Amino acid sequence: MQNKKKDSIIIGAALFAMFFGAGNLIFPPALGLAAGDSWLPCFLGFFVTGIIFPVLGVLTVAKVGGTISSMADKVNPTFSKILSTVVVLAIGPLLAIPRTGATVFEIGVQPAFPNVSPIIVSIIYFSITLLFVIKPSGIIDKIGKILTPILLVVISTIILKGIFFPIGDAVATGIASPFSKGFTEGYQTMDTLGAVLLGGMVLMAIKEKGYSSKKDRMHLATNAGLIAGFGLTFVYGGLLFLGATSSSVFEAGIPKTQLILGLTNSVLGSLGQFGLSIAVSAACLTTSIGLTAIVGNFFTEFTNGKLSYKAIVIATTVFSAVMSVVGVEAIISLAVPLLTIVYPLVIILIGMNFFGNKISNSALYVGAVVGALPISLIDALKNYDIFKAIGFESLYNLTMKFPLASYGFSWLVPSILCAIIAGLIIKIPVTSSDSDVLTA
Repeated sequence: MQNKKKDSIIIGAALFAMFFGAGNLIFPPALGLAAGDSWLPCFLGFFVTGIIFPVLGVLTVAKVGGTISSMADKVNPTFSKILSTVVVLAIGPLLAIPRTGATVFEIGVQPAFPNVSPIIVSIIYFSITLLFVIKPSGIIDKIGKILTPILLVVISTIILKGIFFPIGDAVATGIASPFSKGFTEGYQTMDTLGAVLLGGMVLMAIKEKGYSSKKDRMHLATNAGLIAGFGLTFVYGGLLFLGATSSSVFEAGIPKTQLILGLTNSVLGSLGQFGLSIAVSAACLTTSIGLTAIVGNFFTEFTNGKLSYKAIVIATTVFSAVMSVVGVEAIISLAVPLLTIVYPLVIILIGMNFFGNKISNSALYVGAVVGALPISLIDALKNYDIFKAIGFESLYNLTMKFPLASYGFSWLVPSILCAIIAGLIIKIPVTSSDSDVLTA
């Protein structure tokens, strides 16, 4: 007999655990430190890209068929394949998965064992990841039942003590555009990109539990998304607030991993290091497990079975183990331009597909993407010398005059305008294959 409440809690807890990984742990405190007494508008911006869009992403993907291709095909099949591959590689072996291993080493292991080799830690960490994902059935339940409780207990202890017994006061830091800072910093968590992949995993877990109707599946997916969203709000808000109250204690610009180490030790004293080590290991491992499984499933389907799931997850863990040795800050630097380009496109697809039953012309999707892509490219390249050398810096200055640019939405108005123009000029009916397929 099905138990919707129990199943919603298990899937929601697992979804929260997979969202809450390396980025979720190190970025909110650093953002709070930079924001100081402006932490609330900063959090609201972070809330949009770190909670609202990820939850909407899960629901949207579950609604339209369980894959990112179900959303992106409405633009163009070739575009869909390219975007899907870029997102999977970014959320997988190129950036997100290696970052979990690097964070475990820098925060969870190195402080206690300063002489340990990052190579040894990486091998052990990714061997555990591989052990969990080599057999895909039941992954959701394993994560939710075994690792999530460890994560919640430790992180909740750190946050609650930090709130009731703050280590300092939130002071003015002179931060410009705190909402925009929080909004764009939320890109680094990669949660919205992860959502368009995790949505398929959630849908698969719901199917495995025997739910066959669209109504029941959407009900469980919505409940799971809300549970994950509430959990993320508590964790993000708590860690960001702790970072803000440390703005009178720590110097601006302190490395993110050093900040979380110092912050935790200040809050929990001698127990801080041990507690943080457990929290980091649990948070990062749950994300690594979930994402590695997703990479395996994606490329198995993408190659029509020519590459086996087992071969892909082995290759992913090996490559991620090598990449993780370069360190957290290096991986973050690599991520910035790629995320700046991809995030607006994924946000657009989530928003339009969520209300897809009201859009009958696929040209609107094409126009929206075409309008946003060049703005995102300019934003991603603005800090590179070659961009300035060829005289494109003025283009960035122009985009910053667009409506809502100061809030991080310089791409939004061009996207809307191009969508309207494309919709008026071109008529491309949304085919039956583009419609919601959750009833399958």
